[in-house]
Amino acid sequence: MRRDVTETMVGFARTVRAAGGAADPERVQAMLAALDHLDVLDPNDVYWAGRLTLCADPGDLARYDRCFAAYFSGATARPGRGKPPVVVRRVTVSEPGAPGGEEEAEDLKAATASEVEVLRDRDVARLSAAERAEVARLIALLDASAEQRRSRRFSPAPTGRLDPARTVRETLRRGGETSLLKHRAHRTRPRRVVLIVDVSGSMSPYADALLRFAHAAARSGGRGVEVFSAGTRLTRLTRELRHRDPDAAMAAASASIPDWSGGTRLGEELKEFLDRFGQRGVARGAVVVIASDGWERGDAGLLGEQMARLHRLAHRVVWANPHKARPGYEPLTAGMAAALPHVDDFTSGHSLGALEELARLVAGTGKRRVHA
Repeated sequence: MRRDVTETMVGFARTVRAAGGAADPERVQAMLAALDHLDVLDPNDVYWAGRLTLCADPGDLARYDRCFAAYFSGATARPGRGKPPVVVRRVTVSEPGAPGGEEEAEDLKAATASEVEVLRDRDVARLSAAERAEVARLIALLDASAEQRRSRRFSPAPTGRLDPARTVRETLRRGGETSLLKHRAHRTRPRRVVLIVDVSGSMSPYADALLRFAHAAARSGGRGVEVFSAGTRLTRLTRELRHRDPDAAMAAASASIPDWSGGTRLGEELKEFLDRFGQRGVARGAVVVIASDGWERGDAGLLGEQMARLHRLAHRVVWANPHKARPGYEPLTAGMAAALPHVDDFTSGHSLGALEELARLVAGTGKRRVHA
């Protein structure tokens, strides 16, 4: 198989893995081996080679269909409705210098695997319109599911605590003969996730990507996710970001934010959030993500007090500052210096790769760190 074809398919497998699929290296090798015996220019061959190798269980099928449609055609798949999408990007397999080869390559509309890798580390504030559209499509595929926590409720389990009630019922069914002990274990459920996105003027180059990440989190976490914007006032965006379509969700959120590209009063907005929502349970035991550069125009002391209050309520506080990725960055602004002692994880969120890392932190699987 030619190198450009291999790179394209490996890039597709990485997209499936980023969306939560079981596309581990062994499955990727199996897909490439299957394509060695198939026609890579046949959409059906490409689709089924990937589906039969990159999907581990029925739950992966809908995710695979969405990734296939987004990666190869830029369309939006509707899993479970009719025949799966089979529109595939045509991959150039002619030798270098062959007639028509360069022209075909220039006509490709979707990003190649190498371009996706480059975009993954590019600062979203420096992307072209086409690159921003591609990154937005990839953010929509992110799996930002929350980490699991132990519930107080129990469910039947092969091992664990003895379940007296079920054991007695089983004994009565057997005529009083105790031959099988029943056990139970705590159920697990996802933690609540709260995202507060700074939409002030200094954050305007990153606000769109961060709100799209919030939409991906709301889509993955369902009713356990709450989203707010913060600037000169606090705005709840949870209902607007419930839309399944990312562009419709962003349009609804933009229409609801009255202070887009305004100033920043994080301390006051955080106090309002805690007074109205946090003490009532939204932040209690939750993973709280604050996406802001920390340019506080209000009282930095108030921000520090409210961050300490939030840290006592939340399970974990994650702060995403896009400027953290810049060489030589130090958290010297008054707001950032006041907030950082009460932050569990400090990350950047400036690029697609950084947002993937943020998704892992929300899921409790990322590398936890607090430093500049």
